[in-house]
Parts: sequence; structure tokens; C-alpha cells
Amino acid sequence: MAVFSTGNVFWQELAVGYGLCLLISALGFLRTDWFISIGYGASVSALAVWFAWAAPPSVAGSWLQAGLLCLYGLRLAGYLIYRERSASFARELEASKARSAHITRPARLGIWFSVSALYVAMAAPLLFVLLAGDTPLLWPGVTVMAAGLVLEMTADWQKSASKKREPNKFVRRGVYRWCRYPNYLGEILFWLGNLVAGVGAYHTVLSWCAVLVGFICIFLIMLGSARRLELKQGARYGDDPEYQVWVSQVPVLFPGVPVYSLRKLRVYLG
Repeated sequence: MAVFSTGNVFWQELAVGYGLCLLISALGFLRTDWFISIGYGASVSALAVWFAWAAPPSVAGSWLQAGLLCLYGLRLAGYLIYRERSASFARELEASKARSAHITRPARLGIWFSVSALYVAMAAPLLFVLLAGDTPLLWPGVTVMAAGLVLEMTADWQKSASKKREPNKFVRRGVYRWCRYPNYLGEILFWLGNLVAGVGAYHTVLSWCAVLVGFICIFLIMLGSARRLELKQGARYGDDPEYQVWVSQVPVLFPGVPVYSLRKLRVYLG
């Protein structure tokens, strides 16, 4: 079934998905960062389930794409909930609550509507694939998605294990030898794969704009997150000689790409 022949169905399903994201991400009214943390993960899972229910997968690749999106969201939401309950995160948790307390209601409404739309745009390639039935780059796309998810999970696990052993040291072993922020690289790869999986089903300028806006936004958010963490680590570990060696030899985000700092970056979100 071609996407361009089911335009009304497509937009109806996106509209329902947007409503689901609004409902789930309303958690942010309890604490603002939940709009973009727990609300984000839960929204992605809900979108994957909704799209797969509304347009059931017809090939193995689309089943896998839907499953990866659902797993990604559930894992992220679960990880964030677990992290908030850990003692090592207590200081950052209090800082987050303090920041949330100063955000006005109009600002929260703006965040609520905008991030819900972003989540739909990010997950939209799955709906394109499901309505198209199959796409020429479906398997390469889901392969990149899987690789990104594995990298992100590995980075989170290695960081958690390292912090238990050396809570006051930066993480420099495992995948952190390839790049300094492999979890953010995994996120970028995951969403790039999701975008690639739908190539061949984006038949209009509007469809291309929708999926590209979703990917470009999450890419810029990851750049901003990496920059923010770099500044934070610099303030905390900057006097450590081992840290100085690490930042001078290990690229920030992309292995093999000799970019060692994002401090001067100005075009980013997050």
C-alpha cells in the first residue's frame, strides 16, 4: 500500500499519536524535565505500539523497526526512573527540581506542545514504512538502529559499573575509549537508522520535511547535550592529568573524527 494513496489515514494516525504524546508527556507538569526524559521515552514506546496497531507490519523488517522503537523507549524510561532512585544522582536530581520550580506555566505549555510534536516527527518514519509495506533501505536502517541501541545500552552499563567502582573518576574505559560520549553517539545512530529505514516511502516535500525536522532536532539536541556534559566534566575533572590526556586524544562524539571539543559550538538545542 503506497503512502501517497493513504494520505488521510496517515495524518489521522499522526494526529492520534500526537494526542498520545501530549497525554504521556503531561508528566512534565509535575516536574519540567520529565517532558524530555521519562515523557520522551514513554512517548516513543506508545507511538511504536500505536503505529503498529493502526497499520500492522507486513514484513519482518517493519516488525523489527517497531520493536526497536518500543524497546528503545521502554529502556530509556526505565533507566531514567532507576537513575533518579540512585544515591549518586541525588545532587543532580535536586538541581533539576530547583530549575523546574522557576519555569512559568506558559513556558511549560510551549515545551509540552513542541516536544510532543517532535516525538511524532522522530517516530514518523515507522508509520511511512508500515503504510508502504516495505522500503529498499529498511534492513540497512534497522541494522543501524540496532547498532545504535546496543552502543547506547553498553555505554550506560559501563558508566554505571565504573561509577560504582570509582564514583569520583570520569569514565574512560570500554566504549569510552572510542569517543567521549558514546551514549549520545548511539542515540544519533538509532534515529539515523530509523530515518534511513523509511527512504523510498517519503514521496512528498512535506513528508521529507517532517522526518528531517525530527532527525535534525534530535541531532542538535545530542550536540547540545555533549557540549553541556563537556563543560560540566571540565569543571569537575579539569585539573586531573589523566582527564587532560583523555580529552586531547579521544574525539568528543565521532570515532576517528578529530573533533576534541564542542565548547565553541553555538548552533544546538538542549
